[in-house]
Amino acid sequence: MAIRTWLVGCSMMCALAASLVTSAVRAEPIGGVRQSEGLQAAAFGQTLSQIPDSLDAGLPVVANGLNESVIQIPEADISLETTVFKPDGAGPFPMIVFNHGKLPGDSHAQPRNRPVALAREFVRHGYVVVVPNRRGFAGSGGDYGGHGCDVEANGFAQAQDVAATVAYMSEQPYVDKTHMVVAGTSHGGLTTIAYGARDAVAAPGVRGLINFSGGLRQDECAGWQKNLVSAFGDYGQNVRLPSLWLYGDNDSVWKGDLSVQMFAAFTAHGARANMVDFGTYKNDAHRLVGDRDGVQVWWPRVKAFLTQIGMPTAVQYRVSEPSLPSATHFADLDSVQAVPFVDENGRAGYRNFLSQYSSRAFAVSDSGAWSWAEGGDDPMAVAIASCQKQSADPCRLYAVDNRVVWNDQAAQTQTASR
Repeated sequence: MAIRTWLVGCSMMCALAASLVTSAVRAEPIGGVRQSEGLQAAAFGQTLSQIPDSLDAGLPVVANGLNESVIQIPEADISLETTVFKPDGAGPFPMIVFNHGKLPGDSHAQPRNRPVALAREFVRHGYVVVVPNRRGFAGSGGDYGGHGCDVEANGFAQAQDVAATVAYMSEQPYVDKTHMVVAGTSHGGLTTIAYGARDAVAAPGVRGLINFSGGLRQDECAGWQKNLVSAFGDYGQNVRLPSLWLYGDNDSVWKGDLSVQMFAAFTAHGARANMVDFGTYKNDAHRLVGDRDGVQVWWPRVKAFLTQIGMPTAVQYRVSEPSLPSATHFADLDSVQAVPFVDENGRAGYRNFLSQYSSRAFAVSDSGAWSWAEGGDDPMAVAIASCQKQSADPCRLYAVDNRVVWNDQAAQTQTASR
């Protein structure tokens, strides 16, 4: 089994039974430094206008869909199903290639990767965001190349798909091939560093690497931690690009000082890198990059790194977001008995919803189906979709973040019990 990746958003659903779903000139490297910032996650649920880099009302607006498209990128004997997010216009735009993690089980059953929260922030800053599903994942051809317990070989195999993606996208007229960066989370973070150790030499426009909680967890392999540290040490002998590493203290995958060991092995051979320990993030630092709330934690550090390697960081666009419904004052948020239609399982689910972080949503239908979701990019959409799977009747939002938004058309003259 490869590493375990946090599923963005979790949900509770069903009225009958509750179950958890839940010529580029290379910039000088920035130095081998590990910063322990000791950050605690801030209050969550902020809008983009509250994140550093205030928005200019005069900027052009990119619709919430971020001009998302799915293309096929040729790689040897197969094609890679690839998601592209981009600003409006012809460009050319700087580019970030983002590499996904790996869920347990059949890699072909893994959904097409859509890191919308990350994509939205980079599109705001004028970037094309390219997300290839590697060989054997989602709708890409071929089979996943695991290479047994050989972590180094695994990373190099994954990196071939990154190289194919960078080469193909560099030829697209809307991409500025002199301003590119490669990033990844979890297994994709390892893949990103492996790419820098060998294939990046063919792409002089790639200026840096960003590793979000990267690695490969193989519980079935004896001494997998040692294998992982050794692989990063070997990569470090060859990486010449500067890299930024971001790891948190409460990561459910990398326990103890494993991330510190990986970084020390990587920089021991002269690789230039900066590691940021951002402290704790919610209940699991491993979910940072898939969570809209995580942007306020990682963007300031990423922005500083991009500036150092000669990548643009000015806000270029306003990006539409899912609009939050207004409070209706139907009931107090913590009034469990006020939630309509649900049975005792549903009330237990609502109590669970109340214990979640503030970026959350609870949905219910007239027939008693219900669902909650927390985190990710759009918990409202996740909650409604999960509820709808259990109901022939339409599902509606009852509560979003810290407000009740339910509008009971049949009871306009009175509110629920408080």
